Amino acid sequence: MAIEKVKEYFAGFGIADRVLEFKESSATVELAAQALRCEPCRIAKTLSFMADGKALLVVTAGDARIDNPKFKARFGKKPKMLSPAEAETLVGHAVGGVCPFAVNEGVTVYLDESLKRFETVFPACGSGNSAIELTPAELEKYSASTAWVDVCKGWNE
Repeated sequence: MAIEKVKEYFAGFGIADRVLEFKESSATVELAAQALRCEPCRIAKTLSFMADGKALLVVTAGDARIDNPKFKARFGKKPKMLSPAEAETLVGHAVGGVCPFAVNEGVTVYLDESLKRFETVFPACGSGNSAIELTPAELEKYSASTAWVDVCKGWNE
């Protein structure tokens, strides 16, 4: 199960005990915000795309939406979301629990600027009922992200 893979990954950093698991679903921004009793914007949602035949993840704030022109300018292609089956196969996590931790080899992770305005955010941990609270700097460190990008809209308007 993907959450066990993520916990094992975090154990290597000594933070596996920070993973939160809920009785209720946290598979959407709204459900995660309810489970965590926080604002939806602080949920760090991980979106999965296809780029040059490989999976590409963009972690954004819960209130941010992909801006197609910005995405195309940054990655050279129009965004094409992975299907649920593709996400599970290529990334290693099922939709609802997709996260930037313990992903399959060859998956590139980017963090969107929309996350930097928060002291802490809550990304999923490989299941539809899990999360971890991280600072943006911790998110950058533990996700082994490639870069911070500006490919979203709706959060700063």
